[in-house]
Amino acid sequence: MKFGRIPGIEMPVSRLVMGAIQSLPAAQEVFDYFFETGGNCFDTAWIYGNDGVCEKILGDWVESRDIRRQVVILDKGAHPPCCTPKDLSAQFMESLERLQTDYVDIYMMHRDNPEVPIGEFVDVMDEHRRAGRMRVFGGSNWSPERVEAANEYARSKGIAGFAAVSNNFSLARLVEAPVSGCLASSDARSREWFRRTQTPLFSWSSQACGFFARPVSPEDRSDPEFARCWYSEDNFQRLARAKEMAAKRGVQPITIALAYVLCQPFPTFAVIGSRTLEHTRVALQALEVQLAPEELRHLNLED
Repeated sequence: MKFGRIPGIEMPVSRLVMGAIQSLPAAQEVFDYFFETGGNCFDTAWIYGNDGVCEKILGDWVESRDIRRQVVILDKGAHPPCCTPKDLSAQFMESLERLQTDYVDIYMMHRDNPEVPIGEFVDVMDEHRRAGRMRVFGGSNWSPERVEAANEYARSKGIAGFAAVSNNFSLARLVEAPVSGCLASSDARSREWFRRTQTPLFSWSSQACGFFARPVSPEDRSDPEFARCWYSEDNFQRLARAKEMAAKRGVQPITIALAYVLCQPFPTFAVIGSRTLEHTRVALQALEVQLAPEELRHLNLED
C-alpha cells in the first residue's frame, strides 16, 4: 500500500480508498483483505444503501475487528433535497450512530447548495469539528470556485476550511453525470486548480465504472446508462491507448487507467468500488505502476 497525508489527520491515509459494499459477507471478505494489505481508508455516505445499510455494515465490521483507531472513515451527508446546515447535522448524527463511532476522520458534504450562504455550511462543519465529531471536512461534487469561497470565509473567521474534495476524476471523461449534481474534475482547468492549490482529491468512479475493464465497443448499447455516462469518441481513443500501454507493461488496461489517477502532480486518493477479492487485487497492482508526465499526457490525448 502507498499512503498520503491529509492535514488535520494524524495517521497516513491509504492512496486507495475502499468504497461502500451493501452485502455483509462480501464486505467482510473484501474489507479484511484490503485492511490486511495496508488499506486503511473507507468511503461511505448517509444516502448509500437502503436505510443506511452501507454505513451500518462498515460500522459493524470496524466494531467487530476492534480497529476504529486504525482506520480512516470518510463519510458524506447533506444529500439533496436535504442540503442545508440543519439537514447536515441531522444526517451526520444519524451517520455516527450507524457507524457506531463518536467521530469520523473526514466528513464531506455530498453536494453543494449555492442557495445557502457558504459561511453557514463552514460554520456548522467547524462546530462539529471543534466538538470532536469530525477531524476534518470538505465537499464532494463541489466546484473549485465554491471551495475557494468556503476557504476564504474560513480564513476571514480564523477557523478551519476544506481539507479535501471528492469529485469524479478518471482517465475516461465523464460524458454525462450519472445523477444530478455530480461534478467531474478531469478537465484541464480543474486539474490545474488542484495542481496549484495541492488540494487532496478523493476521486469517485476513479476507474470510470469499469470502462477500461469491460468488453465495451461504440456499437454495444446493451447498458444504456453506462453508455450515456462514458461512451464518446475521445474515451474510446483513451481506451485504445491504455490497452497499448498495458500490453507493453504486462498489466491490464484498468491498471493503467487507475495509475493515471494516482500519478497526478497533486495529492490523489482513488475510491475503488471493489466487490470481490480479484477486483481488489487488480486495483492494488496500480500502486506499482509509475507513469511519467509525458505518459499521462499521451493517455489523455494531449499529444
